[in-house]
Amino acid sequence: MDSTWIFLIIIGVVAAIGYSLYVSVIQKRNRARNAFSTIDVQLKKRHDLIPNVLKIAKETMKQEMSLIEEVTRLRTATETPTDTDDPDAIKSRLEAESGLAQSMRQLFAVAENYPEPRFVEAMKTAQETYQEVEGHISAARRFYNSAVEDLQNAVEIWPSSTIAALAGVKAMPFFEIDEMERKPIDADDILSG
Repeated sequence: MDSTWIFLIIIGVVAAIGYSLYVSVIQKRNRARNAFSTIDVQLKKRHDLIPNVLKIAKETMKQEMSLIEEVTRLRTATETPTDTDDPDAIKSRLEAESGLAQSMRQLFAVAENYPEPRFVEAMKTAQETYQEVEGHISAARRFYNSAVEDLQNAVEIWPSSTIAALAGVKAMPFFEIDEMERKPIDADDILSG
């Protein structure tokens, strides 16, 4: 076999490996984007539920208007479309979503101190629906973080990191809970503050 054929075979193998790595990196990026879209769908469900919860709360919780206004502000802030190609935009959106989740937990904790039976029943139903949606968000967050981990590995570990850099594929942020979410809510702290 002459050296030209050996050289062409080596080039072919290297090209095949390079292409395979490229396809793998792009698939991981697309999986992470898909996972973010899954989270986005669940977050939309939460956003659609929040006006009903706020309407119920406004009927009874007149002195808690600052908390209700904060939930409204955060909901509005999280409804803007997110550029899935911009890791910073995704990170900002996920941070705003964490703030919204924390404010909703505070709202439900405060609502537990209102004795009016009609209000209590309506708020209990809204809270159960909200918790169901939060469970779906949690599952979507796990799927998203798994996809992001695969993408991070591809972007950071050689040789796929070289292919990712050439293709312009960047790492995406994890959807992590903030420190406030890690602590259990104490209704006494909220009511005394």
